[in-house]
Amino acid sequence: MKIATWNINSVKARMHALTAWLKAAQPDIVCLQEIKTVDDGFPRMEIEALGYNVAVHGQKSYNGVAILSKLPFDEVAPRLPGDDNDEQARYLEAVVSTGKGALRVASIYLPNGNPVEDGQHPKYTYKLAWMDRLRARAQVLLTHEEPLILAGDYNVIPRPGDTHDPKGWWGDALYRQETLDAFHALRNIGLYDMFDLFDGREGQYTFWDYQGGAWPNNHGIRIDHLLCSAQAIDTAESIVIDKMVREGERPSDHVPVIGTFDL
Repeated sequence: MKIATWNINSVKARMHALTAWLKAAQPDIVCLQEIKTVDDGFPRMEIEALGYNVAVHGQKSYNGVAILSKLPFDEVAPRLPGDDNDEQARYLEAVVSTGKGALRVASIYLPNGNPVEDGQHPKYTYKLAWMDRLRARAQVLLTHEEPLILAGDYNVIPRPGDTHDPKGWWGDALYRQETLDAFHALRNIGLYDMFDLFDGREGQYTFWDYQGGAWPNNHGIRIDHLLCSAQAIDTAESIVIDKMVREGERPSDHVPVIGTFDL
């Protein structure tokens, strides 16, 4: 099974890229982020015509997540538990049945968190609180002892090798000690970054800014991740950053990351 994550940066603006990529890559499940549309505005019919079931948790103009699946959904649950007042559409969870049992996936659009202001700005404290809520939810999900894949744009640079300029990025909300501590705390409950299973991964990125010649100069960062339970990581076969999608017409500033699993 191919399970992918992609921050599409407006599904309506990237439909040409999304449909072309779905036809070429043939992923089984896709977790999309930053769809930037309400549920009713999602181009459901065009995606369903390609053989996908569609689950959407949208928001007008901002955020929004979706899951596309060739397998029918057994369960769909929007919103990250832990804060009933949080209206931002950043989390969508679904269960499908594979030939080997249940598989649970979530599409995650973790807050950016900038500006930081020494860790006190509301946007950054929201990011850290959101990460705490994600860890609490993941702890619950891990008790099911089933394949679990939390896929998405984490807005976290885990290691120096995940950016072209570690010194320049240090202190940003994506790459500072409090952020890394929260990310490691999430992983330490029993989640595995699929990227770490495979060697030779220094200098491979998933995001390049539109400004400053970032793409042609390969000035990127790796912030899109597949975090997996033990039951999922045991079936992992390969992971690919579909880098050349960034070359297309009016591309997203992120590219898809595709994990292949024996499920």
